Amino acid sequence: MANFDPPSTLKPAQVAVAMVEHGIVKHRTRADLVFFKAVLAGVMLSFGGLLSEIISGGSAGINANNPGLVKVLGGAVFPVGLIMIVLQGQELLTSNMMIFPMACLKGAVPWWGLPWNWFLVTFGNLSGSLFFAAVLTKYSGIISTEPYISYAQDFALHKAKEPEWYQIFLRGIGCNWLVCVAVWQAAGARDTLSKIVAVWIPIMIFVSAGFDHVIANMFSVPLGIMFGADLTVAEYIRKSLIASYLGDIVGALIVALPATYFYLGDYNASGLRGVEEGEGFNDARDTSSSTASGNGKEREVAFENAPRVA
Repeated sequence: MANFDPPSTLKPAQVAVAMVEHGIVKHRTRADLVFFKAVLAGVMLSFGGLLSEIISGGSAGINANNPGLVKVLGGAVFPVGLIMIVLQGQELLTSNMMIFPMACLKGAVPWWGLPWNWFLVTFGNLSGSLFFAAVLTKYSGIISTEPYISYAQDFALHKAKEPEWYQIFLRGIGCNWLVCVAVWQAAGARDTLSKIVAVWIPIMIFVSAGFDHVIANMFSVPLGIMFGADLTVAEYIRKSLIASYLGDIVGALIVALPATYFYLGDYNASGLRGVEEGEGFNDARDTSSSTASGNGKEREVAFENAPRVA
């Protein structure tokens, strides 16, 4: 009998099940592990944010004549943060905004697990972002010269003071729609290079377009405040943080709810193999199929191992 290699990309139904399985694992993981993974994720995303500010802030000449080009250049380097998060299996709030609703809707995770995880990961991501902004960026002095100081100030104002509240909210929707698509695509890819490309394209789009990511802003806006931007912490929280947080939730649900409807109609959490805490997620392989209720069609609903996602 011929031995065929598995396809390089999982089917959407397989990815949907993997998301639910990841929700189970995340829910069963100890709170301290979730928090410190979230701290590291905040740092990793800030690495991408810093690189984007270096490119954009240091390209004043190009920006004067080709502002769109500078936006694309900044967007092209920012995805390194999410790529590192995905490949290391860390905890990012915005991807959990997609994963946990899917797991809760299918009864695989109790509903109280959703706010608990979001609470832990929010403050973990915030801690990592603030640490990176203050210690590794501001106090290290690596961009404490012009034109970077002025750019950090202007960028913070552009993100948190100049737009209206509803505009930041809408930008948050567009942002996390793309972030969740990136994480979904990475989960469906089996090899490292494919995961990198799958993350890179949607994230480059959201950064180049200027959408608002609540965690990315936890680095860039406080950094601008540290450099003397005309913005208070209270203004940042009231306007930017809350608006982008809520917008990111809506963006995640735009991916999570249709996926649950399309692919998880016959998912039965009690009938699938349990996933133990800390189990690895590589080389996803279909191990069973079930009959979809009401239409008699078979489709895959379980895996021996699920692919790694953030």
